[in-house]
Amino acid sequence: MSSHRPRAAVLAVLACLLVLTGCTSLQKSGQKGYVTGDGSVALVTPDERDEPVSLTGDDLDGKPLDLADLRGRPTVVVVWGSWCVDCRVEAADIVDAANRLEGDAHFVGIDIRDPSTAQAKTYVRTFDVPYPSFYSPDGKALLQFTGTLTPGTVPATVVLDAEGRIAASIIGRIPSTTTLVDVVQDVAAESDAGSGGGTGG
Repeated sequence: MSSHRPRAAVLAVLACLLVLTGCTSLQKSGQKGYVTGDGSVALVTPDERDEPVSLTGDDLDGKPLDLADLRGRPTVVVVWGSWCVDCRVEAADIVDAANRLEGDAHFVGIDIRDPSTAQAKTYVRTFDVPYPSFYSPDGKALLQFTGTLTPGTVPATVVLDAEGRIAASIIGRIPSTTTLVDVVQDVAAESDAGSGGGTGG
């Protein structure tokens, strides 16, 4: 009978650890009102992609912004907030990627949960962000990315293909500039291969 006691003890410890892990994940996501991830890349193959994402709104200066105007090449959608620590940590890498991919991909941000554009504009100046951002203080702009994002998902990076369909996503801080650049270039290569196949002879 004593041989069963160590196993019972181990099972009890594992059960406790599972409970503690669950509590920790709740604290990291739900209790602060926003959801983040581990920065892993999720890819969507071309035949599994849904319809193009449709999103219109105003930028931080109140000027109209429309995702449809950015089609024809991959578009990187960056979800951020000036209050978000992880957004600040990844900002330099995102900006570096945008500069390296200039001419090959569009970049656009979605600023969420900033009570006014003043904080957002300070963030843009501080990190020298070269692309415009939708201003969505209530996070409703993210509803257009159902199945990939929720209104509280931040930071997040979504790569749209040339047709505006979701091709990849990174929930949480991007692992590195190189990772994002590689993903975008892979998505761009799909379009190049497709157009190349139709222009022979």
